[in-house]
Amino acid sequence: MDDRHKINEILKNINDSTNKELQLCLDYLNNDFEQTKMTIIKLTKHLDTTEVLYNKVLKEYEKRVKR
Repeated sequence: MDDRHKINEILKNINDSTNKELQLCLDYLNNDFEQTKMTIIKLTKHLDTTEVLYNKVLKEYEKRVKR
């Protein structure tokens, strides 16, 4: 059984899970949260850079088209 499946089973039966299972679930969820947060941060930086570059190219294009 892979981790995701095991975590889903724990979450379905939280009241009947052992402390060890709950700890496993907490560790998994914390790790998932941290990975997701880092991915969002990286994507935000990428999006910001893309916007800056787009605006730079657009500004140059508009200067040329106005001539």
